Amino acid sequence: MTSLWRNREFNLLWGGQCLSELGDAIARFALPLLVLILTGSPVQAGLVGTIAQVTGLVCRLPVGVLVDRVNRRHAMLAADAVRVVAFAGLAAMIVAGRASLPLIIVVAVVETAAGTLFGTTEHAVLRGIVPAEQLPDAVARNEARGYGVSLVGPPLGGLLFGIAHTLPFVANVFSYLGSMIGVALIRRPMRPAREATPEKYGAALAEGVRFVAGEPFLRAVLFIAAPLNFAINGVIFTIVVSLQRHGTAPAVIGLTETVIGVGGLIGAFAAPMMQRRWRPATLTRLICLVATALLLLSAVLMTGVAAAVPIAVTLFLAPACNAALFGRLAATTPDRLQGRVLSVIFLAAGSASAAAPLLAGLLTTVWSGTATMLIFAAAVAVSAVVATVSHGLRQPAPELTTTRQAP
Repeated sequence: MTSLWRNREFNLLWGGQCLSELGDAIARFALPLLVLILTGSPVQAGLVGTIAQVTGLVCRLPVGVLVDRVNRRHAMLAADAVRVVAFAGLAAMIVAGRASLPLIIVVAVVETAAGTLFGTTEHAVLRGIVPAEQLPDAVARNEARGYGVSLVGPPLGGLLFGIAHTLPFVANVFSYLGSMIGVALIRRPMRPAREATPEKYGAALAEGVRFVAGEPFLRAVLFIAAPLNFAINGVIFTIVVSLQRHGTAPAVIGLTETVIGVGGLIGAFAAPMMQRRWRPATLTRLICLVATALLLLSAVLMTGVAAAVPIAVTLFLAPACNAALFGRLAATTPDRLQGRVLSVIFLAAGSASAAAPLLAGLLTTVWSGTATMLIFAAAVAVSAVVATVSHGLRQPAPELTTTRQAP
């Protein structure tokens, strides 16, 4: 079997996305800073991020239907092209001294909507360019890419913004152009399997929802991923707020997020080894049980930077679990349903996660950071119970075969 590192098609897609996600991380760090420069309002800076998150949730299901109907190469190229125009326009308006909050909100909405389209499409095409037995490794490499970018992007964004306010957004434009070149050079066809008579939107979406609801394995993933993602996202925010209340220096607070990110990055490199050692069901139960114990430990350490270490250990296990679950999902979901099934999974997991910072803020206002952490630990315990008792998670994977995209 050819090594994944020798898979030309996957490496073109992966390399282009390294550039694209790095540009995204740079620009997303710089956008709130630009709002603060223009308005001086932290509330308005936060508003931009909230609107972007809501946009991603609203677009998720329609994008899933679209990905299953159009040429997926064209969808990714269009998503990148739209973002090139949006950020080039923003950079030009900054140079002209005409940048404004409404313009920044429009750019954030466009970037999120196009990014949702590209991200869902990228997951959907993996099945056609990677052999089925290598899908978990491919997902693990994508996880490593995400964690690596999250470590490099914000500091680089701050450096570029300090030199000139336009530079982060110009860099993002070039990152999308690099992504477009990578996608254009892929030789493998990227059309979804054709339907004899395409269904109307509502019927097509309902088919994807029914597929997820009818698959015991996917149902189990939903009930495990939603509380787990919700808790992890809320815990990170709680640690930041708690440290700030205890007078921790901003640079040290930033270090805690770096520690957490490093845990995930190391875990992504270790994911292939862990996948060979444990089955997906075992990995899932392991991360839920370990995460519950580690969140309880983090609650005890809330007043110091050490609170981030248990979370970093939790994220060390996350990439292997994600790679195993999404690798199986990609290999066993019919090609014509890939976009819709992915969208349903992402929406269910992402909706709870998006609400976590708000809830964490409210809880830390009423109670202590330690009490808030205990509540999030209880949410992870729910995932642990589901992972332990679920029969769907223990179902053996069907025979995996490589399916090529329709020409």
